[in-house]
Amino acid sequence: MSRGVRPFARLLAASCVTGALLLGGCATLPGSETSRSPKDPFEPYNRAMDRFNQALDDALVAPVARGYRAVLPAGMRAWVGNFFANLWDLPSAGHQLLQGKPERAFMGLFRFGVNTTLGFGGILDIATAAGIERHREDFGQTLGRWGIPPGPYLVLPLFGPSSVRDGVGLVLDFRNDLVSYIDSSETRLGLRALWIVDVRERLLDATGLVEGIALDRYLFVRDSYLQRRQSLVWDGEPPEDEDEDEDKEDDARNGK
Repeated sequence: MSRGVRPFARLLAASCVTGALLLGGCATLPGSETSRSPKDPFEPYNRAMDRFNQALDDALVAPVARGYRAVLPAGMRAWVGNFFANLWDLPSAGHQLLQGKPERAFMGLFRFGVNTTLGFGGILDIATAAGIERHREDFGQTLGRWGIPPGPYLVLPLFGPSSVRDGVGLVLDFRNDLVSYIDSSETRLGLRALWIVDVRERLLDATGLVEGIALDRYLFVRDSYLQRRQSLVWDGEPPEDEDEDEDKEDDARNGK
């Protein structure tokens, strides 16, 4: 880990702390909506932050992503995506080990070694072509596997849907990934910015789909995020007691 606190990690930490400080007040603002879901007690704050993120995306992030798509050929965009995915393979292998899945951890480490050496630093995904699957893991998933509940749903500035647990995990992820070991702050920030643009470009087509099928985009994104994260934590097979808790929460939200 390079010297000092990483600027990007500092931004993430500040976002989480700021959100936590605002939660209590925003939840009781005069005229604000009252959450009907026990998973989302801070819905007024979250909706406000969601609107802020949407405005930022409309004004800056999405236009840059569309320009990125227009300028860079699909093949080169695939190289960029492969490069960043490969950087996540090494910490993912560590998380697999922490979650008690040594076989997957070994395969993840092998993936990273193959793509880094034979794939020219990861721009070519040789491992997937050879039939070695990628299993992306993060700190939020590891904390969930250790029994730490997600806590309330939380919309983070810029990063969007999250939870208290996943927000903490996100800070840890960005303070301990391979980019954080680069000494040059300009290079680190440049890579972070390119990663954000790359992720947003791959979501351009999905954005219109969500807008078209959801009567309330916020609720659709929130529920989809929470369900997906639960599935990822338990590799698609959550414990039965968690399923029962989910059913009870849904019944409470629907007034049953």
